[in-house]
Amino acid sequence: MTMLSALELARAQFGFTVSFHIIFPAITIGLASYLAVLEGLWLWKQDSAYRDLYHFWSKIFAVNFGMGVVSGLVMAYQFGTNWGFFSTFAGSITGPLLTYEVLTAFFLEAGFLGVMLFGWGRVSPRLHYFATVMVAIGTLISATWILASNSWMQTPQGHAIVNGHVVPVDWFKVIFNPSFPYRLVHMVIAAYLCTALMVGATGAWHLLKNQHTKTNKLMLSMAMWMLLIAMPLQVLVGDAHGLNTLEYQPTKLAAIEAHWENEPGQAVPLILFAWPDNDAEKNHFELSIPHLASLILTHSWHGQIPALKDVSPSDRPNVTAVFWSFRIMVGIGMLILLLSLWALGLRYRDALYRNRIFLRITFFMGPMGLVALLAGWITTEMGRQPWVVYGLMRTTDAVSPHSFTTILTTFIVITLIYLGVFGSGIRYLIRMAGRGPVEYKSEDEPIPTPTWSLATHTPVASSSHQINTSTPSNHDLNDQKENP
Repeated sequence: MTMLSALELARAQFGFTVSFHIIFPAITIGLASYLAVLEGLWLWKQDSAYRDLYHFWSKIFAVNFGMGVVSGLVMAYQFGTNWGFFSTFAGSITGPLLTYEVLTAFFLEAGFLGVMLFGWGRVSPRLHYFATVMVAIGTLISATWILASNSWMQTPQGHAIVNGHVVPVDWFKVIFNPSFPYRLVHMVIAAYLCTALMVGATGAWHLLKNQHTKTNKLMLSMAMWMLLIAMPLQVLVGDAHGLNTLEYQPTKLAAIEAHWENEPGQAVPLILFAWPDNDAEKNHFELSIPHLASLILTHSWHGQIPALKDVSPSDRPNVTAVFWSFRIMVGIGMLILLLSLWALGLRYRDALYRNRIFLRITFFMGPMGLVALLAGWITTEMGRQPWVVYGLMRTTDAVSPHSFTTILTTFIVITLIYLGVFGSGIRYLIRMAGRGPVEYKSEDEPIPTPTWSLATHTPVASSSHQINTSTPSNHDLNDQKENP
Protein backbone atom coordinates (compact mmCIF):
# COMPACT_ATOMS: atom_id res chain seq x y z
CA MET A 1 0.00 0.00 0.00
CA THR A 2 1.32 3.42 -1.00
CA MET A 3 1.63 5.79 1.94
CA LEU A 4 -0.41 8.94 1.71
CA SER A 5 1.50 12.12 0.97
CA ALA A 6 1.26 15.20 3.17
CA LEU A 7 -0.99 16.80 0.53
CA GLU A 8 -3.38 13.83 0.44
CA LEU A 9 -3.46 13.71 4.22
CA ALA A 10 -4.24 17.45 4.40
CA ARG A 11 -7.06 16.96 1.92
CA ALA A 12 -8.39 14.01 3.92
CA GLN A 13 -8.26 16.06 7.12
CA PHE A 14 -10.19 18.93 5.58
CA GLY A 15 -12.66 16.50 4.02
CA PHE A 16 -13.24 14.92 7.42
CA THR A 17 -13.89 18.23 9.18
CA VAL A 18 -16.11 19.66 6.44
CA SER A 19 -18.15 16.43 6.31
CA PHE A 20 -18.86 16.75 10.02
CA HIS A 21 -19.59 20.45 9.73
CA ILE A 22 -21.94 20.43 6.75
CA ILE A 23 -24.42 18.16 8.54
CA PHE A 24 -25.16 20.75 11.23
CA PRO A 25 -25.77 23.83 9.01
CA ALA A 26 -28.02 21.75 6.75
CA ILE A 27 -30.20 20.73 9.69
CA THR A 28 -30.05 24.28 11.08
CA ILE A 29 -31.33 25.75 7.81
CA GLY A 30 -34.16 23.26 7.55
CA LEU A 31 -35.20 23.32 11.21
CA ALA A 32 -35.17 27.13 11.41
CA SER A 33 -37.68 27.38 8.56
CA TYR A 34 -39.69 24.50 10.01
CA LEU A 35 -39.89 26.28 13.38
CA ALA A 36 -41.08 29.47 11.67
CA VAL A 37 -43.85 27.50 9.96
CA LEU A 38 -44.84 25.75 13.20
CA GLU A 39 -45.08 28.98 15.18
CA GLY A 40 -46.98 30.69 12.38
CA LEU A 41 -49.51 27.83 12.32
CA TRP A 42 -49.78 27.98 16.12
CA LEU A 43 -50.59 31.69 16.01
CA TRP A 44 -53.04 31.21 13.16
CA LYS A 45 -54.88 28.06 14.19
CA GLN A 46 -54.33 28.16 17.96
CA ASP A 47 -53.79 24.41 17.86
CA SER A 48 -51.55 23.39 20.74
CA ALA A 49 -50.05 20.55 18.69
CA TYR A 50 -48.07 23.12 16.67
CA ARG A 51 -46.92 24.82 19.87
CA ASP A 52 -45.77 21.50 21.34
CA LEU A 53 -43.90 20.61 18.16
CA TYR A 54 -42.25 24.04 18.18
CA HIS A 55 -40.86 23.56 21.67
CA PHE A 56 -39.80 20.01 20.91
CA TRP A 57 -37.81 20.88 17.79
CA SER A 58 -36.48 24.20 19.14
CA LYS A 59 -34.47 22.27 21.75
CA ILE A 60 -32.98 20.05 19.04
CA PHE A 61 -32.31 23.14 16.93
CA ALA A 62 -30.40 24.82 19.78
CA VAL A 63 -28.05 21.87 20.32
CA ASN A 64 -27.50 21.44 16.59
CA PHE A 65 -26.85 25.18 16.13
CA GLY A 66 -24.15 25.13 18.80
CA MET A 67 -22.36 22.16 17.25
CA GLY A 68 -22.51 23.81 13.84
CA VAL A 69 -20.80 26.96 15.12
CA VAL A 70 -18.00 25.04 16.85
CA SER A 71 -17.32 22.71 13.92
CA GLY A 72 -17.26 25.67 11.54
CA LEU A 73 -14.60 27.45 13.59
CA VAL A 74 -12.27 24.46 13.34
CA MET A 75 -12.74 24.30 9.59
CA ALA A 76 -12.04 28.02 9.22
CA TYR A 77 -8.76 27.72 11.13
CA GLN A 78 -7.58 25.06 8.69
CA PHE A 79 -7.52 27.62 5.89
CA GLY A 80 -4.67 29.33 7.69
CA THR A 81 -2.89 26.25 9.03
CA ASN A 82 -3.02 23.62 6.27
CA TRP A 83 -3.86 25.82 3.28
CA GLY A 84 -1.78 28.93 3.85
CA PHE A 85 -0.82 29.45 0.20
CA PHE A 86 -4.49 29.30 -0.82
CA SER A 87 -5.32 31.94 1.80
CA THR A 88 -2.49 34.13 0.53
CA PHE A 89 -3.58 33.71 -3.10
CA ALA A 90 -7.38 34.05 -2.77
CA GLY A 91 -7.85 35.57 0.69
CA SER A 92 -8.81 38.98 -0.71
CA ILE A 93 -12.01 37.37 -2.02
CA THR A 94 -12.78 34.49 0.33
CA GLY A 95 -11.92 36.54 3.44
CA PRO A 96 -14.40 39.38 2.83
CA LEU A 97 -17.15 36.95 1.80
CA LEU A 98 -16.78 35.04 5.06
CA THR A 99 -16.65 38.34 6.93
CA TYR A 100 -19.92 39.42 5.33
CA GLU A 101 -21.43 36.16 6.54
CA VAL A 102 -20.42 36.98 10.11
CA LEU A 103 -21.52 40.63 9.94
CA THR A 104 -24.94 39.85 8.47
CA ALA A 105 -26.12 36.30 9.04
CA PHE A 106 -24.32 35.37 12.24
CA PHE A 107 -25.10 38.63 14.01
CA LEU A 108 -28.72 38.39 12.89
CA GLU A 109 -29.03 34.83 14.16
CA ALA A 110 -27.22 35.53 17.41
CA GLY A 111 -29.23 38.68 18.04
CA PHE A 112 -32.59 36.96 17.81
CA LEU A 113 -31.64 33.44 18.92
CA GLY A 114 -31.89 34.32 22.61
CA VAL A 115 -35.39 35.76 22.15
CA MET A 116 -36.40 32.71 20.16
CA LEU A 117 -35.11 30.17 22.67
CA PHE A 118 -35.82 31.95 25.96
CA GLY A 119 -38.43 34.60 25.18
CA TRP A 120 -41.52 32.40 25.07
CA GLY A 121 -43.96 33.93 27.55
CA ARG A 122 -41.59 36.82 28.25
CA VAL A 123 -42.19 38.80 25.06
CA SER A 124 -45.31 39.27 22.99
CA PRO A 125 -46.28 36.49 20.56
CA ARG A 126 -45.69 38.84 17.63
CA LEU A 127 -42.16 39.68 18.75
CA HIS A 128 -41.34 36.03 19.46
CA TYR A 129 -42.57 34.99 16.03
CA PHE A 130 -40.56 37.82 14.46
CA ALA A 131 -37.44 36.53 16.25
CA THR A 132 -38.04 33.02 14.92
CA VAL A 133 -38.46 34.32 11.38
CA MET A 134 -35.28 36.40 11.69
CA VAL A 135 -33.30 33.36 12.80
CA ALA A 136 -34.64 31.43 9.81
CA ILE A 137 -33.71 34.26 7.45
CA GLY A 138 -30.29 34.43 9.07
CA THR A 139 -29.58 30.80 8.26
CA LEU A 140 -30.48 31.43 4.61
CA ILE A 141 -28.26 34.52 4.46
CA SER A 142 -25.43 32.48 5.98
CA ALA A 143 -25.86 29.83 3.30
CA THR A 144 -25.83 32.57 0.65
CA TRP A 145 -22.41 33.95 1.64
CA ILE A 146 -20.83 30.52 2.15
CA LEU A 147 -22.12 29.30 -1.21
CA ALA A 148 -20.97 32.52 -2.89
CA SER A 149 -17.43 31.89 -1.64
CA ASN A 150 -17.39 28.22 -2.56
CA SER A 151 -19.05 28.84 -5.93
CA TRP A 152 -16.44 31.44 -6.81
CA MET A 153 -13.82 28.73 -6.24
CA GLN A 154 -15.77 26.55 -8.69
CA THR A 155 -16.48 29.18 -11.37
CA PRO A 156 -14.28 32.24 -10.62
CA GLN A 157 -14.96 35.60 -12.24
CA GLY A 158 -14.87 39.32 -11.37
CA HIS A 159 -11.19 39.27 -10.40
CA ALA A 160 -7.72 40.07 -11.67
CA ILE A 161 -4.35 38.47 -10.94
CA VAL A 162 -1.89 41.03 -9.59
CA ASN A 163 1.60 39.94 -8.51
CA GLY A 164 0.43 36.36 -8.11
CA HIS A 165 -2.59 37.27 -5.97
CA VAL A 166 -6.29 37.42 -6.76
CA VAL A 167 -7.70 40.94 -6.58
CA PRO A 168 -11.46 41.60 -6.77
CA VAL A 169 -12.45 44.07 -9.48
CA ASP A 170 -16.22 43.49 -9.61
CA TRP A 171 -17.86 42.24 -6.42
CA PHE A 172 -21.20 41.72 -8.16
CA LYS A 173 -19.55 39.26 -10.56
CA VAL A 174 -17.59 37.65 -7.75
CA ILE A 175 -20.72 36.97 -5.69
CA PHE A 176 -23.08 36.15 -8.55
CA ASN A 177 -20.65 33.91 -10.38
CA PRO A 178 -22.07 31.47 -12.96
CA SER A 179 -22.64 28.48 -10.66
CA PHE A 180 -23.80 30.41 -7.58
CA PRO A 181 -27.58 30.58 -8.20
CA TYR A 182 -27.85 26.87 -9.02
CA ARG A 183 -25.70 25.73 -6.13
CA LEU A 184 -27.46 27.96 -3.58
CA VAL A 185 -30.94 26.75 -4.50
CA HIS A 186 -29.71 23.15 -4.74
CA MET A 187 -28.17 23.36 -1.26
CA VAL A 188 -31.18 25.01 0.42
CA ILE A 189 -33.60 22.46 -1.03
CA ALA A 190 -31.24 19.68 0.07
CA ALA A 191 -31.32 21.10 3.61
CA TYR A 192 -35.12 21.09 3.57
CA LEU A 193 -35.15 17.49 2.32
CA CYS A 194 -32.69 16.39 5.02
CA THR A 195 -34.81 18.03 7.72
CA ALA A 196 -38.07 16.63 6.35
CA LEU A 197 -36.65 13.11 6.35
CA MET A 198 -35.43 13.55 9.92
CA VAL A 199 -38.80 14.93 11.08
CA GLY A 200 -40.68 12.21 9.22
CA ALA A 201 -38.47 9.49 10.69
CA THR A 202 -39.12 10.84 14.19
CA GLY A 203 -42.86 10.80 13.65
CA ALA A 204 -42.71 7.31 12.12
CA TRP A 205 -40.68 6.01 15.08
CA HIS A 206 -43.26 7.13 17.60
CA LEU A 207 -46.17 5.89 15.48
CA LEU A 208 -44.47 2.48 15.29
CA LYS A 209 -44.49 2.53 19.10
CA ASN A 210 -48.29 3.02 18.90
CA GLN A 211 -48.06 6.61 20.10
CA HIS A 212 -50.80 7.90 17.82
CA THR A 213 -50.79 11.46 19.08
CA LYS A 214 -51.66 14.41 16.92
CA THR A 215 -48.12 15.77 17.17
CA ASN A 216 -46.59 12.54 15.86
CA LYS A 217 -49.08 12.43 13.01
CA LEU A 218 -48.38 16.07 12.19
CA MET A 219 -44.64 15.42 12.02
CA LEU A 220 -45.10 12.60 9.54
CA SER A 221 -47.74 14.41 7.50
CA MET A 222 -45.84 17.70 7.19
CA ALA A 223 -42.62 15.86 6.33
CA MET A 224 -44.26 13.89 3.54
CA TRP A 225 -45.81 17.03 2.05
CA MET A 226 -42.40 18.72 2.07
CA LEU A 227 -40.77 15.74 0.34
CA LEU A 228 -43.52 15.68 -2.29
CA ILE A 229 -43.04 19.37 -3.05
CA ALA A 230 -39.26 19.73 -2.68
CA MET A 231 -38.00 16.57 -4.38
CA PRO A 232 -39.41 17.30 -7.87
CA LEU A 233 -38.06 20.84 -7.57
CA GLN A 234 -34.66 19.40 -6.64
CA VAL A 235 -34.69 17.25 -9.78
CA LEU A 236 -35.35 20.32 -11.95
CA VAL A 237 -32.69 22.40 -10.19
CA GLY A 238 -30.22 19.52 -10.41
CA ASP A 239 -30.80 19.25 -14.16
CA ALA A 240 -30.18 22.98 -14.60
CA HIS A 241 -27.08 22.71 -12.41
CA GLY A 242 -25.80 19.88 -14.61
CA LEU A 243 -26.15 22.01 -17.73
CA ASN A 244 -24.28 24.82 -15.97
CA THR A 245 -21.51 22.37 -15.05
CA LEU A 246 -21.31 21.22 -18.67
CA GLU A 247 -20.68 24.82 -19.73
CA TYR A 248 -18.21 25.88 -17.05
CA GLN A 249 -16.66 22.66 -15.69
CA PRO A 250 -16.87 20.13 -18.54
CA THR A 251 -14.16 17.87 -17.12
CA LYS A 252 -16.13 17.47 -13.89
CA LEU A 253 -19.22 16.50 -15.88
CA ALA A 254 -17.21 14.03 -17.94
CA ALA A 255 -16.05 12.44 -14.68
CA ILE A 256 -19.63 12.31 -13.37
CA GLU A 257 -20.64 10.45 -16.53
CA ALA A 258 -17.39 8.43 -16.71
CA HIS A 259 -17.22 9.51 -20.36
CA TRP A 260 -13.71 8.82 -21.60
CA GLU A 261 -13.78 9.59 -25.31
CA ASN A 262 -15.97 10.65 -28.22
CA GLU A 263 -16.20 8.86 -31.51
CA PRO A 264 -17.37 10.73 -34.64
CA GLY A 265 -21.16 10.67 -34.92
CA GLN A 266 -21.62 8.50 -31.82
CA ALA A 267 -24.04 9.58 -29.10
CA VAL A 268 -23.22 9.58 -25.41
CA PRO A 269 -24.93 6.83 -23.38
CA LEU A 270 -26.13 7.31 -19.83
CA ILE A 271 -24.03 4.94 -17.74
CA LEU A 272 -26.07 3.47 -14.92
CA PHE A 273 -23.38 1.19 -13.51
CA ALA A 274 -19.65 0.86 -14.14
CA TRP A 275 -16.32 0.71 -12.39
CA PRO A 276 -14.18 3.50 -13.90
CA ASP A 277 -10.49 2.67 -14.15
CA ASN A 278 -8.42 5.86 -13.90
CA ASP A 279 -5.18 4.16 -14.96
CA ALA A 280 -6.58 2.18 -17.89
CA GLU A 281 -8.84 5.09 -18.92
CA LYS A 282 -11.90 2.91 -19.42
CA ASN A 283 -14.92 1.49 -17.60
CA HIS A 284 -15.34 -2.08 -16.39
CA PHE A 285 -18.72 -3.84 -16.03
CA GLU A 286 -20.52 -1.03 -17.82
CA LEU A 287 -24.33 -0.95 -17.96
CA SER A 288 -25.70 1.97 -19.94
CA ILE A 289 -28.70 3.34 -21.85
CA PRO A 290 -27.76 4.46 -25.39
CA HIS A 291 -28.29 8.12 -26.37
CA LEU A 292 -29.83 9.10 -23.02
CA ALA A 293 -26.90 11.27 -21.82
CA SER A 294 -26.97 13.09 -25.17
CA LEU A 295 -30.69 13.77 -24.78
CA ILE A 296 -30.36 14.98 -21.18
CA LEU A 297 -27.23 17.11 -21.57
CA THR A 298 -27.42 18.34 -25.17
CA HIS A 299 -31.13 17.86 -25.94
CA SER A 300 -30.21 16.11 -29.17
CA TRP A 301 -30.10 12.46 -30.25
CA HIS A 302 -26.43 12.44 -31.29
CA GLY A 303 -25.06 15.31 -29.19
CA GLN A 304 -21.65 14.93 -27.60
CA ILE A 305 -20.07 16.32 -24.45
CA PRO A 306 -16.36 16.90 -23.71
CA ALA A 307 -14.58 13.66 -22.83
CA LEU A 308 -11.97 12.88 -20.21
CA LYS A 309 -9.33 12.02 -22.80
CA ASP A 310 -9.70 15.53 -24.21
CA VAL A 311 -7.63 16.80 -21.27
CA SER A 312 -4.34 15.68 -19.75
CA PRO A 313 -4.54 13.01 -17.01
CA SER A 314 -3.03 15.57 -14.63
CA ASP A 315 -6.12 17.75 -15.13
CA ARG A 316 -8.66 15.05 -14.33
CA PRO A 317 -10.32 14.32 -10.99
CA ASN A 318 -10.62 10.86 -9.47
CA VAL A 319 -13.26 9.52 -11.84
CA THR A 320 -14.22 6.53 -9.69
CA ALA A 321 -14.98 8.65 -6.63
CA VAL A 322 -16.89 11.33 -8.55
CA PHE A 323 -18.86 8.80 -10.62
CA TRP A 324 -20.07 6.82 -7.59
CA SER A 325 -20.71 9.72 -5.23
CA PHE A 326 -22.98 11.28 -7.84
CA ARG A 327 -24.93 8.05 -8.28
CA ILE A 328 -25.34 7.64 -4.54
CA MET A 329 -26.82 11.14 -4.39
CA VAL A 330 -29.16 10.57 -7.34
CA GLY A 331 -30.15 7.10 -6.17
CA ILE A 332 -31.18 8.36 -2.75
CA GLY A 333 -33.04 11.22 -4.41
CA MET A 334 -35.10 8.75 -6.42
CA LEU A 335 -35.88 6.79 -3.24
CA ILE A 336 -37.05 10.00 -1.59
CA LEU A 337 -39.32 10.74 -4.54
CA LEU A 338 -40.80 7.23 -4.42
CA LEU A 339 -41.33 7.55 -0.66
CA SER A 340 -43.24 10.82 -1.10
CA LEU A 341 -45.44 9.31 -3.84
CA TRP A 342 -46.09 6.26 -1.68
CA ALA A 343 -47.13 8.58 1.15
CA LEU A 344 -49.51 10.39 -1.20
CA GLY A 345 -51.17 7.09 -2.13
CA LEU A 346 -51.47 6.05 1.51
CA ARG A 347 -52.89 9.45 2.42
CA TYR A 348 -55.55 9.05 -0.27
CA ARG A 349 -56.54 5.68 1.23
CA ASP A 350 -56.44 7.10 4.79
CA ALA A 351 -53.65 4.65 5.72
CA LEU A 352 -50.69 6.99 6.13
CA TYR A 353 -50.38 6.43 9.86
CA ARG A 354 -51.23 2.72 9.94
CA ASN A 355 -49.04 1.13 7.25
CA ARG A 356 -46.20 -0.27 9.33
CA ILE A 357 -44.04 -1.20 6.35
CA PHE A 358 -44.19 2.42 5.17
CA LEU A 359 -43.44 3.67 8.69
CA ARG A 360 -40.41 1.38 9.02
CA ILE A 361 -39.00 2.48 5.67
CA THR A 362 -39.62 6.13 6.55
CA PHE A 363 -37.72 5.63 9.80
CA PHE A 364 -34.74 4.03 8.08
CA MET A 365 -34.76 6.79 5.44
CA GLY A 366 -34.23 9.38 8.20
CA PRO A 367 -30.44 9.78 7.77
CA MET A 368 -30.43 9.16 4.01
CA GLY A 369 -30.85 12.84 3.20
CA LEU A 370 -27.59 13.59 4.98
CA VAL A 371 -25.88 10.73 3.14
CA ALA A 372 -27.07 12.20 -0.17
CA LEU A 373 -25.91 15.65 0.93
CA LEU A 374 -22.41 14.38 1.71
CA ALA A 375 -22.30 12.44 -1.57
CA GLY A 376 -23.23 15.60 -3.44
CA TRP A 377 -20.46 17.58 -1.77
CA ILE A 378 -17.94 14.85 -2.58
CA THR A 379 -19.03 15.09 -6.21
CA THR A 380 -18.68 18.87 -6.16
CA GLU A 381 -15.35 19.13 -4.36
CA MET A 382 -13.55 16.09 -5.78
CA GLY A 383 -14.89 16.87 -9.23
CA ARG A 384 -13.12 20.25 -9.08
CA GLN A 385 -9.73 18.60 -8.62
CA PRO A 386 -6.88 19.08 -9.33
CA TRP A 387 -7.88 22.73 -8.86
CA VAL A 388 -8.58 24.46 -5.56
CA VAL A 389 -9.69 27.54 -7.54
CA TYR A 390 -10.88 26.17 -10.85
CA GLY A 391 -8.41 27.02 -13.61
CA LEU A 392 -6.43 29.42 -11.41
CA MET A 393 -4.69 27.52 -8.62
CA ARG A 394 -3.90 23.84 -8.25
CA THR A 395 -4.40 22.06 -4.97
CA THR A 396 -0.72 21.10 -4.91
CA ASP A 397 0.16 24.80 -4.86
CA ALA A 398 -2.34 25.64 -2.11
CA VAL A 399 -1.17 23.39 0.74
CA SER A 400 1.06 24.72 3.52
CA PRO A 401 4.60 23.24 3.73
CA HIS A 402 3.97 20.99 6.74
CA SER A 403 5.58 17.61 7.22
CA PHE A 404 3.62 14.39 6.97
CA THR A 405 4.10 13.77 10.69
CA THR A 406 2.71 17.18 11.64
CA ILE A 407 -0.45 16.76 9.58
CA LEU A 408 -0.91 13.17 10.75
CA THR A 409 -0.65 14.22 14.39
CA THR A 410 -3.22 17.01 14.04
CA PHE A 411 -5.48 14.69 12.04
CA ILE A 412 -5.46 12.10 14.82
CA VAL A 413 -6.15 14.75 17.47
CA ILE A 414 -9.00 16.31 15.46
CA THR A 415 -10.51 12.89 14.75
CA LEU A 416 -10.51 11.89 18.41
CA ILE A 417 -11.97 15.23 19.51
CA TYR A 418 -14.64 15.19 16.81
CA LEU A 419 -15.69 11.63 17.51
CA GLY A 420 -15.83 12.36 21.24
CA VAL A 421 -17.52 15.76 21.23
CA PHE A 422 -19.72 15.64 18.16
CA GLY A 423 -20.34 11.93 18.45
CA SER A 424 -21.74 12.55 21.93
CA GLY A 425 -23.71 15.52 20.62
CA ILE A 426 -25.28 13.51 17.82
CA ARG A 427 -26.14 10.74 20.25
CA TYR A 428 -27.79 13.29 22.53
CA LEU A 429 -29.82 14.68 19.60
CA ILE A 430 -31.04 11.19 18.74
CA ARG A 431 -32.07 10.61 22.35
CA MET A 432 -33.95 13.92 22.38
CA ALA A 433 -35.81 12.97 19.21
CA GLY A 434 -36.55 9.56 20.70
CA ARG A 435 -38.37 11.08 23.67
CA GLY A 436 -40.93 12.70 21.42
CA PRO A 437 -42.94 15.91 21.85
CA VAL A 438 -44.96 16.49 25.01
CA GLU A 439 -47.57 19.04 25.97
CA TYR A 440 -45.83 22.31 26.74
CA LYS A 441 -46.06 23.38 30.36
CA SER A 442 -44.02 25.78 32.45
CA GLU A 443 -44.23 26.38 36.17
CA ASP A 444 -42.42 29.70 36.17
CA GLU A 445 -44.02 31.42 33.21
CA PRO A 446 -47.47 31.57 31.63
CA ILE A 447 -48.20 29.76 28.42
CA PRO A 448 -48.68 32.54 25.86
CA THR A 449 -51.78 32.34 23.75
CA PRO A 450 -52.03 34.48 20.62
CA THR A 451 -53.26 38.04 20.93
CA TRP A 452 -53.94 38.14 17.21
CA SER A 453 -54.85 35.90 14.33
CA LEU A 454 -52.83 35.60 11.15
CA ALA A 455 -56.07 34.90 9.30
CA THR A 456 -58.09 37.91 10.47
CA HIS A 457 -55.56 40.19 12.23
CA THR A 458 -58.13 40.64 14.99
CA PRO A 459 -57.71 40.00 18.72
CA VAL A 460 -58.61 36.45 19.66
CA ALA A 461 -57.27 35.89 23.17
CA SER A 462 -55.29 37.48 25.94
CA SER A 463 -51.75 36.34 26.68
CA SER A 464 -52.58 36.45 30.36
CA HIS A 465 -55.23 33.77 30.04
CA GLN A 466 -54.10 30.39 31.27
CA ILE A 467 -54.90 27.23 29.41
CA ASN A 468 -57.30 25.05 31.34
CA THR A 469 -55.32 21.88 31.90
CA SER A 470 -58.41 20.06 33.08
CA THR A 471 -59.88 19.97 29.58
CA PRO A 472 -59.27 16.87 27.48
CA SER A 473 -55.88 16.93 25.72
CA ASN A 474 -55.78 16.83 21.95
CA HIS A 475 -52.99 14.26 22.23
CA ASP A 476 -55.36 11.38 23.11
CA LEU A 477 -53.47 8.17 22.39
CA ASN A 478 -56.69 6.56 21.20
CA ASP A 479 -57.26 9.13 18.51
CA GLN A 480 -56.84 6.94 15.44
CA LYS A 481 -58.97 9.03 13.10
CA GLU A 482 -57.03 12.28 13.21
CA ASN A 483 -55.76 13.18 9.73
CA PRO A 484 -53.75 16.42 9.72
